Amino acid sequence: MTRALAALAAVVALAAPGAAAASDQHPTLADLEDEVMCPTCHTALELSSAPAADRIRAFIRREIAAGKTKSEIKASLVDQFGEAILAAPPTRGFNLLAWLLPLVGGALAVVLMAFAARRWLVSRGPPEDEPGHEANGRARVVDRDLERRLDEELARFDA
Repeated sequence: MTRALAALAAVVALAAPGAAAASDQHPTLADLEDEVMCPTCHTALELSSAPAADRIRAFIRREIAAGKTKSEIKASLVDQFGEAILAAPPTRGFNLLAWLLPLVGGALAVVLMAFAARRWLVSRGPPEDEPGHEANGRARVVDRDLERRLDEELARFDA
């Protein structure tokens, strides 16, 4: 059973890059619509009904019919409209910050949460074996003499 699952996972992992390459070689309009932005309304092309979006869709259909790849079509659109036409920024140069900052921010948040949790745990008090603590870990608030006197007063009050 485990070997069968491992073999299936290997087949899926090997097929995934092939599927991505096939998508680049023979793209469809749907493949590109969610990766390209409308220059007038600044939404994904698949959500836009602006005339400019219709012209871009027609351009993409012509390029697909001409046999161009997905990356070639996107490069043509970037040449015409600039990098703002892409839904995701390229992973090079200054735009690399858009990809790295969320990862760095997430890692920093994890570190800060770990630091805060550790500080909170330390602030809860010293361990059980230190003087002034009972066996169950609660801190002793009053000394033994005061506790004895309190018990006597309460016993007298109850009687």
